[in-house]
Formats: sequence, structure tokens, C-alpha cells
Amino acid sequence: MSYPAALALTVATEVPVYAAALTAASRTPPGRTAAAAVIVNCVTHPLLWWFLRGVPSGAYWPALAAAETAVVLAEGWLAARLLRLRGPEPYAASTAANAVSVLAGLLLL
Repeated sequence: MSYPAALALTVATEVPVYAAALTAASRTPPGRTAAAAVIVNCVTHPLLWWFLRGVPSGAYWPALAAAETAVVLAEGWLAARLLRLRGPEPYAASTAANAVSVLAGLLLL
């Protein structure tokens, strides 16, 4: 999959999850949560892509697990800062959103 296609898939799958989860949990307007979701993906996705491109095939799955864990934490932290939220909601939304996008990516491979 090309980088633009991977980024488009990530944004298309993660933004609705973030918007639904954080709007419901925090009463933040959906447009604001969607914008924050796009921003956090634009920060983390290029780094994840760059990192995974250099991983040898035999180490791919452990590297993917470690990298996605780092992405979940980074996106949760960034979303919390952008939306001025406290508590576990941004991290839960990040976990759910990234699980959906990883699953979508695996289904397309």
C-alpha cells in the first residue's frame, strides 16, 4: 500500500472513532474532535510509516505492536492537550481508533 493510501485509510477509519468517542465522553463539539483527530494522525502517521519501513520482515509483528503502543500513547496525549481534556478518555479513544485502523489495514493486505 502506498503512503497516501495508508494515510487516507487511517484518517478515514480513525477520525469517526475519535469524534464519536470524545464527543460523547467530553461534550466537545464533533468538528473540534474530528480536527484534533486529523492533527494527531498527521503527527504520528509519518513517523510510524517511516519506522515500520525499516523493520526487517522477521521482526515486523513485534515492532508493529511496540510502535502502535507508542502511537496510542502519543495520540492520546496530543488529543488531551488539543482538546483540553483530563482523564482516560483520550487514551481510550486513541486505543479504539488505532485498533480499528490496524484491523482495516490488515484486512486490506
